[in-house]
Amino acid sequence: MQKYLLIALGGSLGALARVWVGSTVADKLGTRFPYGTFVVNLTACVIIGFSLELLDKRAGISPAWRYLIPTGFVGAYSTFSTFEWETFSKLQIGDLPIAALYVVSSILLGLVGIWCGVMLARVTP
Repeated sequence: MQKYLLIALGGSLGALARVWVGSTVADKLGTRFPYGTFVVNLTACVIIGFSLELLDKRAGISPAWRYLIPTGFVGAYSTFSTFEWETFSKLQIGDLPIAALYVVSSILLGLVGIWCGVMLARVTP
């Protein structure tokens, strides 16, 4: 039962963070390019890379953190379906350059984000 409560707590916090980060970034940078979702997805990559590497690296950390952060928080914070919808919407209006830039940069920078999170976890004492 505890794992479900941790997932729910992490999910609630992740959903709130997603709306706050996404809307704050979109308000500052505009919406022609889906900056809000882009930033949310990239930061989710860093968070999941960091948390999973740290949890794997440190045997003494409670496995409960796996439910709270990568499963609950990142699961609600990341926005793959929104990413797909925004890409589809750009294609529907014929904005192929923005759609292509969004897909390619999200995948490549997402991998960089995962790597950064893993490296941060590896240097964490």
